[in-house]
Amino acid sequence: MSPAGRNPRPEAFGVYVHWPFCLSKCPYCDFNSHVRHAAVDEERFSRAFAREIETTAARTPGREVSSIFLGGGTPSLMQPRTVGAILDAIGKHWRVAPDAEVTLEANPTSVEATRFRGYRAAGVNRVSLGVQALDDASLKALGRLHTAREALDAVAIARTAFERYSFDLIYARPDQTPQMWADELRLAIAEAAEHLSLYQLTIEEGTPFFGLHAAGKLKTPDEAVARALYDVTQEVCAQAGLPSYEISNHARSGAECKHNLVYWRGEEYAGIGPGAHGRLDIDGVRHAIATEKRPEAWLMRVEANGHGVTTDDRLNSEERADEFLLMGLRLAEGIDPGRYAALSGRALDPRRIAILRDEGAIVVDSSGRLRVTQAGFPVLDAVVADLAA
Repeated sequence: MSPAGRNPRPEAFGVYVHWPFCLSKCPYCDFNSHVRHAAVDEERFSRAFAREIETTAARTPGREVSSIFLGGGTPSLMQPRTVGAILDAIGKHWRVAPDAEVTLEANPTSVEATRFRGYRAAGVNRVSLGVQALDDASLKALGRLHTAREALDAVAIARTAFERYSFDLIYARPDQTPQMWADELRLAIAEAAEHLSLYQLTIEEGTPFFGLHAAGKLKTPDEAVARALYDVTQEVCAQAGLPSYEISNHARSGAECKHNLVYWRGEEYAGIGPGAHGRLDIDGVRHAIATEKRPEAWLMRVEANGHGVTTDDRLNSEERADEFLLMGLRLAEGIDPGRYAALSGRALDPRRIAILRDEGAIVVDSSGRLRVTQAGFPVLDAVVADLAA
């Protein structure tokens, strides 16, 4: 165990930039995304991003950025010059590591070869494509604007422009069987170089799918089928050399998303843009920060105050430790219990660890790391709650 339970690897620092606009709102999505029928003033937003970056960097001097993630919304609706201006602002106010990972999320509907080459020239070195399904009926049901063919064409374009790319799929869709999902997953793996994000469809309150589900007009797989679909996901991906390194993310060894590891390992990241969240260490205290969600209201706040922050909470030791536990146990690598003790001021209860280990939900490896097992991941929330109690 490392001294005082600290994480032995160098501390990472990520920057998340939120572009909040989409061509349409997907019926399952509860992210902070907005449809605008008039053209978005990219230059004005670009200036505001640069201003909020400057203000945030002033609170966190001396950091070296290890990863940047342009998420949304649909960041691939931005012109490459807008992306370039944002990356230039980050480079102006923070030091950026030579091997920094710079990811941009893209939808297959907004993918053009020339635009992708523009993003590459601007400094993006990894793309994440929102494919979501590889059959047209499912894509239509999910409210997506692209076909399966367009999705695969977009992946092919990404392959020519970037050495690193990933794409997302949603499973546990209505009427989906384990065999259908296994076939779709094998097709996806044949197209995926190194990384896949595979999310189980969840019905989120406030979305159109929530109302349809409540009215009985949208039927999702029952618990037994959902579990079978999860098991198929693990088996097919592991056989193909893309084991899960996080509950919903699969990668070849060394191809994990560096930026998302920042979140799951409880490290620092700045949140820039409408509705972005951040975790920053200021004067030895972890701050949980969030910005104004409404794009135009965020814009006016930044122009007036230099930032769009609406929430800036100091996390106490227990809150920080609970967050570390909640995020870290999502990872296949698990957590160092010593780091939890250093954050919280108390060790995890050995009796609870023993019970969960006897139930097969967790293991403690030879180095002392605590990891959730494949059997434990489907009941992860209960495992975390038990350990944190």
